Amino acid sequence: MGAKVRPRPPEATVTSAVKLIRSTRLTPAVDYAYAAAVDAPVRTLWLAGACPLDEKGRTVAVGDYEGQAHQVMRNLIIALEDAGAARTDIARTTVYVASSRQADLVKVWNVYRSYLAEHDAPSTLLGVAVLGYADQLVEVEAVAVLP
Repeated sequence: MGAKVRPRPPEATVTSAVKLIRSTRLTPAVDYAYAAAVDAPVRTLWLAGACPLDEKGRTVAVGDYEGQAHQVMRNLIIALEDAGAARTDIARTTVYVASSRQADLVKVWNVYRSYLAEHDAPSTLLGVAVLGYADQLVEVEAVAVLP
Protein backbone atom coordinates (compact mmCIF):
# COMPACT_ATOMS: atom_id res chain seq x y z
CA MET A 1 0.00 0.00 0.00
CA GLY A 2 3.03 2.23 -0.11
CA ALA A 3 3.22 2.51 3.64
CA LYS A 4 6.33 1.73 5.65
CA VAL A 5 6.62 -2.00 6.29
CA ARG A 6 7.05 -2.98 9.93
CA PRO A 7 8.97 -6.10 10.91
CA ARG A 8 6.65 -8.69 12.33
CA PRO A 9 7.06 -12.08 13.96
CA PRO A 10 6.02 -15.15 11.94
CA GLU A 11 4.04 -16.60 14.83
CA ALA A 12 0.52 -15.57 15.77
CA THR A 13 0.03 -12.75 18.27
CA VAL A 14 -2.67 -13.06 20.92
CA THR A 15 -4.44 -9.88 22.04
CA SER A 16 -7.72 -10.18 23.93
CA ALA A 17 -9.97 -12.77 22.22
CA VAL A 18 -8.44 -12.03 18.82
CA LYS A 19 -5.44 -14.06 17.65
CA LEU A 20 -3.73 -12.42 14.66
CA ILE A 21 -2.37 -14.91 12.14
CA ARG A 22 0.78 -14.19 10.15
CA SER A 23 1.66 -16.53 7.31
CA THR A 24 5.26 -17.45 6.61
CA ARG A 25 4.20 -18.56 3.11
CA LEU A 26 2.88 -15.11 2.07
CA THR A 27 4.90 -11.94 1.65
CA PRO A 28 5.98 -10.13 4.82
CA ALA A 29 5.88 -6.86 2.83
CA VAL A 30 2.46 -5.91 4.22
CA ASP A 31 1.80 -4.14 7.49
CA TYR A 32 -1.18 -6.17 8.62
CA ALA A 33 -1.91 -9.74 9.67
CA TYR A 34 -3.40 -11.95 6.97
CA ALA A 35 -6.13 -13.36 9.22
CA ALA A 36 -7.61 -13.22 12.69
CA ALA A 37 -8.95 -16.19 14.65
CA VAL A 38 -11.42 -16.11 17.50
CA ASP A 39 -12.44 -19.08 19.65
CA ALA A 40 -16.01 -19.17 21.01
CA PRO A 41 -17.68 -18.20 23.27
CA VAL A 42 -17.17 -14.51 22.60
CA ARG A 43 -19.03 -11.24 22.28
CA THR A 44 -18.85 -9.87 18.73
CA LEU A 45 -19.28 -6.21 17.82
CA TRP A 46 -20.04 -4.95 14.34
CA LEU A 47 -19.23 -1.27 14.25
CA ALA A 48 -20.88 1.03 11.72
CA GLY A 49 -18.52 2.94 9.50
CA ALA A 50 -16.88 5.68 11.55
CA CYS A 51 -17.20 8.99 9.71
CA PRO A 52 -15.30 12.30 9.95
CA LEU A 53 -18.10 14.02 11.88
CA ASP A 54 -17.76 16.24 14.92
CA GLU A 55 -20.13 16.09 17.90
CA LYS A 56 -22.61 18.37 16.07
CA GLY A 57 -22.67 16.15 12.97
CA ARG A 58 -20.54 18.42 10.78
CA THR A 59 -17.93 16.99 8.42
CA VAL A 60 -14.48 18.08 9.65
CA ALA A 61 -11.28 18.74 7.70
CA VAL A 62 -13.02 19.29 4.36
CA GLY A 63 -10.63 18.39 1.53
CA ASP A 64 -8.02 16.93 3.94
CA TYR A 65 -7.64 13.14 3.79
CA GLU A 66 -5.32 12.93 6.79
CA GLY A 67 -7.41 15.31 8.91
CA GLN A 68 -10.55 13.28 8.20
CA ALA A 69 -8.71 10.02 8.91
CA HIS A 70 -7.73 11.30 12.37
CA GLN A 71 -11.37 12.23 13.16
CA VAL A 72 -12.60 8.87 11.85
CA MET A 73 -10.15 6.96 14.05
CA ARG A 74 -11.01 9.04 17.11
CA ASN A 75 -14.71 8.33 16.48
CA LEU A 76 -14.03 4.61 15.94
CA ILE A 77 -12.14 4.39 19.24
CA ILE A 78 -15.01 6.15 21.06
CA ALA A 79 -17.51 3.66 19.57
CA LEU A 80 -15.27 0.77 20.68
CA GLU A 81 -14.90 2.18 24.19
CA ASP A 82 -18.65 2.79 24.50
CA ALA A 83 -19.18 -0.90 23.68
CA GLY A 84 -16.60 -1.96 26.29
CA ALA A 85 -13.90 -2.79 23.74
CA ALA A 86 -10.40 -1.58 22.87
CA ARG A 87 -8.33 -1.33 19.70
CA THR A 88 -6.77 -4.72 20.42
CA ASP A 89 -10.25 -6.29 20.23
CA ILE A 90 -10.55 -5.41 16.53
CA ALA A 91 -10.63 -8.56 14.38
CA ARG A 92 -10.86 -6.82 10.98
CA THR A 93 -11.53 -3.46 9.35
CA THR A 94 -12.45 -1.96 6.02
CA VAL A 95 -11.02 1.46 5.17
CA TYR A 96 -12.88 3.47 2.50
CA VAL A 97 -11.29 6.47 0.80
CA ALA A 98 -13.19 8.61 -1.70
CA SER A 99 -10.39 8.84 -4.25
CA SER A 100 -8.99 7.06 -7.28
CA ARG A 101 -5.45 8.21 -6.36
CA GLN A 102 -3.32 5.63 -4.58
CA ALA A 103 -1.38 8.44 -2.85
CA ASP A 104 -4.60 9.53 -1.08
CA LEU A 105 -5.25 5.96 0.05
CA VAL A 106 -1.71 5.71 1.43
CA LYS A 107 -2.14 8.99 3.39
CA VAL A 108 -5.27 7.59 5.04
CA TRP A 109 -3.67 4.18 5.62
CA ASN A 110 -0.70 5.74 7.43
CA VAL A 111 -3.01 7.63 9.81
CA TYR A 112 -5.14 4.50 10.33
CA ARG A 113 -2.05 2.38 11.11
CA SER A 114 -0.75 4.98 13.59
CA TYR A 115 -3.90 4.47 15.69
CA LEU A 116 -3.77 0.67 15.64
CA ALA A 117 -0.02 0.61 16.38
CA GLU A 118 1.19 -2.98 16.83
CA HIS A 119 -2.33 -4.44 16.54
CA ASP A 120 -2.16 -4.95 12.78
CA ALA A 121 -5.55 -6.61 12.30
CA PRO A 122 -6.54 -7.81 8.83
CA SER A 123 -7.92 -4.94 6.78
CA THR A 124 -9.08 -3.99 3.33
CA LEU A 125 -8.26 -0.56 1.87
CA LEU A 126 -10.57 0.63 -0.89
CA GLY A 127 -10.80 3.65 -3.14
CA VAL A 128 -14.47 4.47 -3.77
CA ALA A 129 -16.31 7.06 -5.86
CA VAL A 130 -18.31 8.71 -3.08
CA LEU A 131 -19.20 8.34 0.61
CA GLY A 132 -22.45 9.20 2.39
CA TYR A 133 -21.93 12.63 3.98
CA ALA A 134 -21.27 15.92 2.23
CA ASP A 135 -17.50 16.44 1.77
CA GLN A 136 -16.72 13.02 3.31
CA LEU A 137 -13.45 11.47 2.14
CA VAL A 138 -12.81 8.69 4.70
CA GLU A 139 -14.75 5.98 6.53
CA VAL A 140 -13.60 2.96 8.58
CA GLU A 141 -15.79 0.06 9.65
CA ALA A 142 -14.69 -2.66 12.05
CA VAL A 143 -15.56 -5.99 13.61
CA ALA A 144 -14.35 -6.46 17.19
CA VAL A 145 -14.42 -9.52 19.43
CA LEU A 146 -14.31 -9.70 23.21
CA PRO A 147 -13.95 -12.78 25.42
